[in-house]
This record gives sequence, structure tokens and C-alpha cells, in this order.
Amino acid sequence: MKLRQNIRHFAAKKALTMPVVGDIATEKLVDLHVRVFGEKADPAHREEREPHLEAFFDCTFDTYVAALEEGYTEAEAREITHVQANFDFYNHGWTEMMEFPADELEAHYERYEQFFRRYGIDIANPLGDFRTQEVPEAPSTPERLQDPEHPHAEGGFADDVYVEDEDGEVRVGGQEEPRDVDVNAAPGMRDGDTDESEA
Repeated sequence: MKLRQNIRHFAAKKALTMPVVGDIATEKLVDLHVRVFGEKADPAHREEREPHLEAFFDCTFDTYVAALEEGYTEAEAREITHVQANFDFYNHGWTEMMEFPADELEAHYERYEQFFRRYGIDIANPLGDFRTQEVPEAPSTPERLQDPEHPHAEGGFADDVYVEDEDGEVRVGGQEEPRDVDVNAAPGMRDGDTDESEA
């Protein structure tokens, strides 16, 4: 998968692993992800999906922190959560929201299989042990799986985590983490300063 990565992602990592601030950061980042992925949804279905997305993304931030604690890099931990989301989108037939084509689902699973198996995560059960709250169901569009359209997907990045920096340069594995990161630079820690690249 290809992700973007900048100083704000490292600030989010720091915020999410701090007491008290972590809860605030999670709430802000959940809102950001609901907005970003909601805008990728078919407008006719966007509103009915939002409660599901909100609870689902809230659970994935626990996944993110667990992956960091196991030694995964910021980019890898974030990719793991995006893979979970794409499993969920696929299961619901929300192919227009997917970030990689459906035929790459298995490849993305296999790259993190050891982590996923440890927490009971698979394509059919994207949250596994991280389903720590009730996730409201939302209507599926299974007919879209017959001939899936992926207007927001980028294929060909299933063999590793690819990171695009602020200069548009793509590298494998991500950037080196800066030494001093200001937690206030995390998305949502200041009002009105979030955009799609921070998801």
C-alpha cells in the first residue's frame, strides 16, 4: 500500500501513546478518518455508513498502538489499520472506498499474517480481538463485488509499505522518525487544520 507520511503522522503517534492526550487524539483522528473515507463513499450511502465507520476506526487505533508496541514502524502500524479498513470495505461491497484493488487483499493479509493471526484478524473478521465496542452495522452493496470499481485504489504496492513524503518522493519502509516531535502538530490537535493526507 502507498501511504503519505510527514511530521504530523509522527506527532499523532506520540499523541496516541500518551495518557489523556491519547484519548483526545483518538477522537480527533476518528473524526478525520470518517470524513476522509466518507467523502470516498457513494454520496447516496455516505450518511448511513458514518456510525459504522466511527466505531470501526475507533477500534483500529487500539490496533495501531498494539502494533507500535510490538515494534512495527509508524508506517507499518498505520498500514495495518488501513488494511483492516479495506477488509471491512470489501466485506460490505464498498469497493469505491478501497485504497487497493480487491485482488490484493490476500497479499496485504499475508504481509502482516503473524500480527493478524495473533489478534484473530482476517479478511472476514477485520477487527479480531480489537472489536472492543459495538460496531453498528451499515447496509452493504454486495453487487459491487461482481465488477468492482476502485476509483481511489492504487495497485502494485502489495509487496511492502510504500511511503510518499511531502516532496512526492516514494520510498519503501517510510521515513526515519524525527528525534523531537511536537505533539501539538498531530492532526486535530489544532482546530481546522486537518486534510486527507493525514489519514
